[in-house]
Amino acid sequence: MDNSAANRTKVTVPGAQAIARAAALLRLVTAAGDEGASAGDLARRADLTRPTTHRLLTALGHEGLVDHDEQTGRWMPGPELYLMGSVAASRYDITAVGRDVVRSLAVRTEESAFLSVRRGDETVCLLREEGSFPIRSFVLSEGVRFPLGVASAGIAILAFLPRHDVDAYLARHPGIEDAWGEGHSPDRMRARLRETTARGYAVNPGLIVEGSWGMGAAVFDREGHPQWALSLTGVEFRFSPDRLPELGRTLLAHAHQLTSRIAATRR
Repeated sequence: MDNSAANRTKVTVPGAQAIARAAALLRLVTAAGDEGASAGDLARRADLTRPTTHRLLTALGHEGLVDHDEQTGRWMPGPELYLMGSVAASRYDITAVGRDVVRSLAVRTEESAFLSVRRGDETVCLLREEGSFPIRSFVLSEGVRFPLGVASAGIAILAFLPRHDVDAYLARHPGIEDAWGEGHSPDRMRARLRETTARGYAVNPGLIVEGSWGMGAAVFDREGHPQWALSLTGVEFRFSPDRLPELGRTLLAHAHQLTSRIAATRR
């Protein structure tokens, strides 16, 4: 079961359950990318029955929000999502101002570089730029979501939120340790957040996929809130103790550059 998707359906506003379930399915369909996802997989990850999932997907398809491939039986993002996203991009999307920063980070470090945005209690990857080093990690790509505090981007963002927000987040998500492993227990997560604020950037030592390391640095809006993050991923030996400080300095410099650029372009 996809815990984040299931949690979204636990709403208390009368009449909102169907909307919450449909929204959860839309997020899962978009996260699946061009390959799409089967109705069975979507039902499992959204913690819905097959009939409910099929009924909601059919309704979303009728509105153009999802497409159904009759040959493969898989569901994919529909044309209406593209049109809606195009309109929303002018307000929320920073990929235009961040793309060359992500590319520069990948060139400088030779690792895969990413830009992620905070969306509620999750991070969503917006941009991926491959590094030149031939061995790569494929944990993260455009559209992939992680709970805050799990991937390096989410660790970096959570670390720079006010303490009461961190406490509230952990209270809302008591199942993170069960879903992501004992490395994400509240005590270990808090320790990781303290380490992140002390050095300025987050380090994820293979907690999602063994042998795949990540680093993240928060990017702030004009009010000083951590709304985005730049991150790097790669194989473990590329993140040795001798190299980590150099990567951290480069990562922080690019995060500062993007923070300054966002402040200058959103006046």
